[in-house]
Amino acid sequence: MEVPADPRARRLFGGSARALGDLAAGPFRADRDRIVGSPFFTRLGGVTQVISPGGSGLLVHNRLTHSLKVAQVARAIAERLTADPAYRDLLEKFGGCDPEVVEAAALAHDLGHPPFGHLGERVLDRLARQRLGLADGFEGNAQSYRIVTSTEIRGAATTGLDLTAAVRAAMLKYPWTRLDHPDPHPRHLDPAPRGAAAPPEDPESGSVKFGAYRTELDDLRQAREPFAGRIPDWQQTPEASVMDTADDIAYAIHDVEDFYRVGVLQQGAVAAELMAWQRECGHLRSITAPALEGAGRRPGAAIERLRRQLHRKDGWIADDEAFAAAVEHVREELVEGLLALPFDGSIEAEQYVARFSARWSTRFVDAITVTPEPDVRSGYVLLAKAQWHEVQVLKFVHHRFVLARPDLALHQRGQARLLGTLVEALWEWLLDPDEESRLPRRLHDLVELAEAELHPRTPDRIGRARGRAIIDFVAQLTDGQAVAMLDALSGRSGALWTDAFVL
Repeated sequence: MEVPADPRARRLFGGSARALGDLAAGPFRADRDRIVGSPFFTRLGGVTQVISPGGSGLLVHNRLTHSLKVAQVARAIAERLTADPAYRDLLEKFGGCDPEVVEAAALAHDLGHPPFGHLGERVLDRLARQRLGLADGFEGNAQSYRIVTSTEIRGAATTGLDLTAAVRAAMLKYPWTRLDHPDPHPRHLDPAPRGAAAPPEDPESGSVKFGAYRTELDDLRQAREPFAGRIPDWQQTPEASVMDTADDIAYAIHDVEDFYRVGVLQQGAVAAELMAWQRECGHLRSITAPALEGAGRRPGAAIERLRRQLHRKDGWIADDEAFAAAVEHVREELVEGLLALPFDGSIEAEQYVARFSARWSTRFVDAITVTPEPDVRSGYVLLAKAQWHEVQVLKFVHHRFVLARPDLALHQRGQARLLGTLVEALWEWLLDPDEESRLPRRLHDLVELAEAELHPRTPDRIGRARGRAIIDFVAQLTDGQAVAMLDALSGRSGALWTDAFVL
């Protein structure tokens, strides 16, 4: 099938021809169905959002339920924008905004998320670069893109999910590679787009966040080609900015909701922080940065650091009046509302949580706007100033009162050690010539795939292929499978037949 030249039509294609039946049924709906039917989507039910699904003792979000809610919010945003003629016409100038495209992209955006949440992402990146010699390392967004284009098997003749160019482009929150695409690379912009900057402790390592490995660069170019000349090479498509904004909204609301259920978020601690800043904001604003850093856990100091960080990183939108109003609104809704009574599991408590979540979701979706000239750190679709600040304050509550907890750190250090040991054990297994015929079939296939992707004259081609295959293999495990596999490799498992190898 010849790929049409018209940009609107080219959004449907991605290098492999779609069946006419698929196009007639609706190509973007077919994309959504392929994503949801993938075993990689199913596995997200066993992958950490913040707390490992098996470790909370209560119902909290995992990567599957998070993805479903991001898709729900993303579609609501797209439907609202396309119902407004002014917004719809403006979005068409930059490539359009189809509700089914953003829903499909939202469902797929976390397919590459590894075991144990963002901790697993950081650990696999370090191991990939420092232990296995992979310059691209590991990145969850790039892994999701790799899954839909390379490592997800759909039938004997194809790899990937054969998604349309539009959906693949909408998955690209960070439409660049780690080091060299596009040229000039966005990490060299001042300021750099969100996620594009290199870590200050390792400036030569490339961008912190990126959307594709070099092995998928041709596919990235193909997906983005219909948008050439309409938007900068480093800028999200409108549909990608809808998905990204929906991800931020879901994260801000539902993680707060989770830790209220678990009992981690306590009214007194959150109230002390927010209200101390409200009482002393004038004094806190006047003290020097070193004095503020030295204030440690003094109530109010952490949120003052947030205010300064927003001005430093996002001066294009940071506003002191909007920040103060956001602190007040979160205090009213969260401290005096949701946290006023401990969660007791009753129907009344469940209804109260549901109303809290629905109220915030509606507030944020209704505050979405479109800009024809986004700041370099923003996208075409974004939250209004007031609600943008509210999202930052809600995320602060999560970071301050959940992620900074010593008990969570203890748990995560164990998970990090587990992943490191697992990667080492798989590497030793791959190097054992007597065991080649007994390798997990999936791992063997991934080595062959990675080797085929590399140029024949690539230095240490076999070693790099094995390294990428191990990272792909571990990233495809659920939390429980990672634990079970290490138990088996360590001789601690009492069960011969487990699901540790099954994907």
